[in-house]
Amino acid sequence: MRFTVSQSALSEALATVMKGVAGSSTLPILSGVLVRAFDGVLEFQTSNYTIAIRHRIAARVEQEGSMVVPCKMLSNITKTLPDAPVSFEMEERQVSIKCEKSSFRLNTLDVGDFPEFPTYALECTVELPANILSDMVSRVWRVTSTDKNRPVLNGVYMTVENNTVRLVATDSYRLAVCDTQVETSSLEGAFELNVPADAFNDALSSTGGQGTIMIGSTDTQVVFEAGNTTYVSRRIEGVYPNYKALLPQTCATTVRIDVASFNAALKRVAVIAQNNSAVKFEIDADCGTLALSAISSDQDVARETVDVDIEGESGVIAFNYHYIFGCLNALAREKEIALELQSYNQAGVFKSYDKINYLYLVMPVRI
Repeated sequence: MRFTVSQSALSEALATVMKGVAGSSTLPILSGVLVRAFDGVLEFQTSNYTIAIRHRIAARVEQEGSMVVPCKMLSNITKTLPDAPVSFEMEERQVSIKCEKSSFRLNTLDVGDFPEFPTYALECTVELPANILSDMVSRVWRVTSTDKNRPVLNGVYMTVENNTVRLVATDSYRLAVCDTQVETSSLEGAFELNVPADAFNDALSSTGGQGTIMIGSTDTQVVFEAGNTTYVSRRIEGVYPNYKALLPQTCATTVRIDVASFNAALKRVAVIAQNNSAVKFEIDADCGTLALSAISSDQDVARETVDVDIEGESGVIAFNYHYIFGCLNALAREKEIALELQSYNQAGVFKSYDKINYLYLVMPVRI
């Protein structure tokens, strides 16, 4: 096996497949990357038995073959090399790596021990703009639950129907929903899938977030294909909760809030709320103000007042400030958001309407 590849292409390829390497495993082979050289192509594969990633790049292949080398070690070496051609040559169970005046020799692992890349026959697929989908996923994936006893909540629920793409995530304390209009005329009927949150985010990162991405499924797998990259993950089984039943149908009070001033005020109040995450929201419809306040366990007090536009009734409600920051981080590029309340003892709903519509429902806390 002998080939030459550019340092930049090699570094990018290894970064793409790195997410598929097992973080900690008793099987050394799962820390490796399978490199196959054939027909002017280098193919990189990683697998941890939960996800598998394959990526291909062009190279000058002088002798075809396969090898498995420690992925992190090869990546670290590649990052330190100059932007110049890097040559590889297999000699028995070692590979020689040379780039200008640098040379390395690494032990390889047994190719026969490396997991085979999953085979699949997709039952349903949809093709979507990767940049829009990446933006949507970034707004919801952190809202998913990490409770392994409720695996159905570990995923982002995606539906595509009538040119509308919708993503939903919840951890039972808050709910995030975002949707947008996208041309999906090639899709027959509706598409729905519960995608593991980390896999969804990692797949879009690995595939670069440019052009289009194909998402497909089998009974047990979720498959992402974009350009020269394929990402396969296990599918989450089970029926997703009826989240629509949680969405209020009426609204008694609407508060329109400037995102920048609200974010700055909440950050200051949160300094006091470190050990008591409840932040009180006092809405004064007569004065057009939103007062944020918190009391620490040592009875230290913080209070901020923000000018807002209010339609409806005055009242007091409190939220976990960590959850509110989750909403603000998702809407960092927005100028204004609306807080809608059905009553002051029910969930608050933050909304933003733009090219991507966003809804964030959060349960109140006792004060």
